[in-house]
This record gives sequence, C-alpha cells and structure tokens, in this order.
Amino acid sequence: MASLLRQETEEAPKVVERLLKENEAEVRSLAAFLRRRPPALVLTAARGSSDFAALYAKYLLEARLFWPVLSLAPSVLTLYRARPKVPYPSLLLAYSQSGESPDVVEAVAAYRAQGVLTLALVNREGSPLAQAAEVVLPLHAGEERSVAASKSFLAMLAATAHLLAHLLEEPRLRHALPALPEALFRALEGEGELAYLEDAEGLFILGRGFAYPVALEAALKLKEVAALQAEGHSAAEFLHGPQALLQQGFPVLALVQGDETLEATLKTLEALRAKGAHLLVLSPVLEALDLAHTPLPVPAASEPELTPLLLAQAFYPKAEALARARGLDPDRPRHLSKVTRTR
Repeated sequence: MASLLRQETEEAPKVVERLLKENEAEVRSLAAFLRRRPPALVLTAARGSSDFAALYAKYLLEARLFWPVLSLAPSVLTLYRARPKVPYPSLLLAYSQSGESPDVVEAVAAYRAQGVLTLALVNREGSPLAQAAEVVLPLHAGEERSVAASKSFLAMLAATAHLLAHLLEEPRLRHALPALPEALFRALEGEGELAYLEDAEGLFILGRGFAYPVALEAALKLKEVAALQAEGHSAAEFLHGPQALLQQGFPVLALVQGDETLEATLKTLEALRAKGAHLLVLSPVLEALDLAHTPLPVPAASEPELTPLLLAQAFYPKAEALARARGLDPDRPRHLSKVTRTR
C-alpha cells in the first residue's frame, strides 16, 4: 500500500492546478497593489519546511524584483519580547501548513499592529495565522496527513511563483505557470533511485540559488523519513568548511538547475568528484548529470524559477523509497507529530 507521503506527493499536481485557478483574482489584485506601493523591506516568518519556502521567496524577490528580504527570528518577539522597527512600507510573508504555530502567529500580529502589510500563505483558512493576517493566499492542498509535508510545501512554492509572475512586468512566468501541473506530474516518474544511500550514515545535500531551499528541504526529509543525517548547504558555503569532512565515496546529493548558477555549480561538482565524493545529481541539466556517479534526471522547467518545484517533486518519491529500503515507515517518523507548536 502506498504511504501517505507517496499519496500526497502524487496529489501535488492537482493541488497546484487548483491553487493557480482559485487564487488568480486575489493574486492579481495584491500584485497590482504592491506594484503601486513596493515594499522597502520584505519580512518572512515560518518554521521547518515552511521556512525553506520562505527562503525560496527571498531568492525570487531579491533576484527578480530587487526587493530586500529578511527572515525573522520569532523568538526575538516571543521570548525576548522585542519589537524591531521596520521601514514603511513593509510586507510580511508568513508561511505555514497548519497556521497554528504561536510564534509565527504572534509575529504576524505584532507587525500588523505596526502597519506592516501581512500576507499568510497557509493551508487552513480558519487557522489562527489566517485570522491574524490582513491578506490570505490559501494553499488549497486539502488535508495533509503525512507528518513529512510534501504537497503543502510544493503549494507554497507555487503560490510564491504565482505572486512573482504577476509582480513582474514581463509575461514570461505568467505564460509558463499553466504548464506547471503537467510538469509536476512528469517529475513523479523521474529515473534513478537513492539506493547508494541505503547503508549510508550521512550525506551532504547541495544547492545554489533557487535550488538551495529545496536542498534544505531534501535534507530535512531524509532526517524525518529515512533517519539519515543529511546536511543541506549552499554549494558555495559548503566550500568554506564542511567539505573537510569528505572521504572517499562519501555521498553528496547535488540539486542543479540551468540558470545563472550553473557554471559555478558545475565547477564545484568537478572539484568534489576529484576529491573522491560519490555524486548523486538531481537535475534537468545534461552537463551536471554527466558528472554524476548516480544521475537522477528531472524534466526541464520552461522557466528557471519553476525548476525547484520539479526538483522537490522528483525527490519525494525517492526519499519515500529509501525510507522503506532502510526498513522504516515513512509515515511514522520518530518523535514527530503533524503539527508542531513553538514559541
């Protein structure tokens, strides 16, 4: 029987299709407002996988709109009881599947009281987070029962790309979005497996630019479902210290996309291969796959901003299969529950 993780990963293309349709009017209106009054600063508030979706937003908004984005440390508000001042106008993006984490809710309420425009990207429209925010973009993922999130994470990325598409003056991303659900469906059947990791004790997962948040997400998923000590790193930051841990045959999973980061990433992979790392490469880029000991091809996205969604979608089934191969139930991660409430 298919695990909940596998079932919900397979639901993701329909979730994204529904999200793009149902949120279109609200996204158009919000984007028109933000184009008239662009924020001097964008804040993000999130935990876990949702925080990686927020990091994806940071890369998109800074690289494509030149809007500075700052990740909040919720404990500054909830434990230190501080209220840092922000410039006017500012925008706060809060990401959550459940919308129930008290620290994220408090951050939204505190900054809304300062006059910051607060936007919740949340799966539960009746949640405390949705009630605290001024604007809500529902994820339309339906009930998510798997402890390890998949479809809600992909919905967060899709909702972010949807907003960016309407913020950009050029129409290329808007024209690409309708094909995204079909591309996600094709990504489910990506070739290659993570069998090399069946007996592994640890690995590094690398990404650069738009792919980096998905590298962090992949590392979290392997901890959760496969009990594997996976460390996610920027492919650039990895060279500043962590690579000292490499030994012959040590696994490195690289998530590579064909955008402005490609040339630098290929050079990093060549260097890591020369140092004896076993390269697993998840990518639509042939030059990157050619450097892999374990190539994991992914369908190409029509626009680079959408490639991270295909990388994540292709990864989830492989993580689920690896968990089973390691004798674990991917739906029963140790010590974890579906909703985590922190302050």
